[in-house]
Amino acid sequence: MSERAELSGADRDLLRKISAAAFANPFGAERWELDAEIAGVPPDDPEIVERVVAVTEAVFARLAPSVRAYRAEDADLVEHALLFLTFHRFADPLDAFIARQAGEPEPLAFPGHADLAAALVERGWPRLRVGRALELFYQLRRAYGFIAGGLVGPSAPMRRLRAALWDAVFTRDVRRYERHLWDRMEDFSTLLLGETGTGKGAAAAALGRSGFIPWEGERFAFSFEEAFVPLNLSEYAEALLESELFGHEKGAFTGAIARHEGAFARCRAHGTIFLDEIGEVSVPTQIKLLRVLQERAFTPVGSHRAARFEGRVVAATNRALTMLRAEGRFRDDFYYRLCSHVIEVPPLRARLEDEPAELDALLGALVERIVGDRQAELEAQVKAAIARDLPTGYGWPGNVRELEQTVRRVLLTGATAPDPASLRGPRDPAARFWARADAGELDAGQLL
Repeated sequence: MSERAELSGADRDLLRKISAAAFANPFGAERWELDAEIAGVPPDDPEIVERVVAVTEAVFARLAPSVRAYRAEDADLVEHALLFLTFHRFADPLDAFIARQAGEPEPLAFPGHADLAAALVERGWPRLRVGRALELFYQLRRAYGFIAGGLVGPSAPMRRLRAALWDAVFTRDVRRYERHLWDRMEDFSTLLLGETGTGKGAAAAALGRSGFIPWEGERFAFSFEEAFVPLNLSEYAEALLESELFGHEKGAFTGAIARHEGAFARCRAHGTIFLDEIGEVSVPTQIKLLRVLQERAFTPVGSHRAARFEGRVVAATNRALTMLRAEGRFRDDFYYRLCSHVIEVPPLRARLEDEPAELDALLGALVERIVGDRQAELEAQVKAAIARDLPTGYGWPGNVRELEQTVRRVLLTGATAPDPASLRGPRDPAARFWARADAGELDAGQLL
């Protein structure tokens, strides 16, 4: 047997840091600190990632030509460095592919797969593991893009939210996820809590479009657009909700003239179903949903044959679930099945209190969404109208949704024309009490 190569002590220490950074949460402080240490620059350096890549390339240039040349621990570190460099080399092609796939229900071919495979195999990466590396790269790029692009803002509450969403996709340890959990995430439900208009739907969409998607040789098995199945539970009458959730057979009830496939049936393996307004559903519906979470099975209306659910559940509510549980309107067993990971989506007032510049980031994103690209002049006009028409410290009770409509109103009329009731707040003491209760701002003593 030929003698194995061995890393120098300095290279081993550096590659350990690079390995830790490669698998760390990109929205967390640990990643920023590791990048700064590796690159020798402050954490807020705008080119810090490029500097870390350059350091890694310099180390890699003096290593043996194949990852197979090294013994166990060293081989792992060299493999991680190879993955890190290949991931960043193909980040732009992957991002371009994701942009093309957006809005397309059918999976497109990824033209860069042959070059990516060659880059790995020529450094000793096993050909049989190329597909798994590509699956991970694709998932990492989607998750970063959808979380960073869909939930903007430099405030501490938003940084915490982005980090929490990343953990919901990959767990706190991406290596553990890649080794043990990538095909078991359906067992981990996520519950999003927050006031109306805070962006719970955007958070759910980021999660739902960031799940694992198998690679099938020329293309991925399905589009990430098809992986996310949203359902607003408050839109349906009780009599129709069960059919929307679980589907029904032809003739199951009056008006059922054809078989209908419900949301759980439409959610494919590795996909995500988003149950919005979960706090509004009745106890009988909660019991049926509990069965899905416990047994991974559901039965369409009018059928006697159970179907299997292989996706993941993300639920959201603006209701105070503690109060609903105390009143018996939200079952404890159902709550405990939903709460593998509970994420609080912060209100806009908390974001602006922490970082007033958050408003600029939001206005930029909203104007771009409305008109199609960044328009600094329009952003400045909207900001000036808000400063002119709204009082300092305005609380934005409708949160980001209210801000978005304010932007539209300014673009149409040149003024914010705020709702007078929003400025005054509830005048009646009882109305003020219940408004605070609904917002979860009262403790148990105040409620009693």
